[in-house]
Amino acid sequence: MKHKYLPIILIIILFSCTEKKENSSLNPENWSKRTVNLKASDSLEYGKSYLSIYSQIYSMSEHTTHNLTSMVSMRNTSESDTIYLLRAEYFDTHGKSVRKYFDAPIFLAPMETTEIIIDEVDVSGGTGSNYILEWKIPRNCPEPLFEGIMTSTMGQQGLSFTTHAKRIE
Repeated sequence: MKHKYLPIILIIILFSCTEKKENSSLNPENWSKRTVNLKASDSLEYGKSYLSIYSQIYSMSEHTTHNLTSMVSMRNTSESDTIYLLRAEYFDTHGKSVRKYFDAPIFLAPMETTEIIIDEVDVSGGTGSNYILEWKIPRNCPEPLFEGIMTSTMGQQGLSFTTHAKRIE
């Protein structure tokens, strides 16, 4: 009779030991390693881009949503020039700011890429989330490329699609 409760105790211990996963959307890479001090009198060209991103999409009806992992890919397309990102701000479906990713300008070396990941469990942006990305580039330098990549897998089914930023200023 002593061992009658052993399987139940083992099951309780097994399920109570699950590790809480950190939401990496809230702890992005250390942007301070990329910080630069830009002078107001520089000869760099200013630009602003809008990128739609989806942390959720509708599934079967407007009452059912499906969560997605989203990646904002920020790419320097120049082979020779460093570019500067001034702002990467995430907005929700209702246009409210969710978070800013860095407080000072950061650099991207020639042909370098950096990403922002929105975890599948982070649904703070909703179905109509988006980014505003502000940047500066040297004259005659190609513009940066900003893309959104959304993915999800459930069982043996996978879903993925991309969005591309549009320059708005």
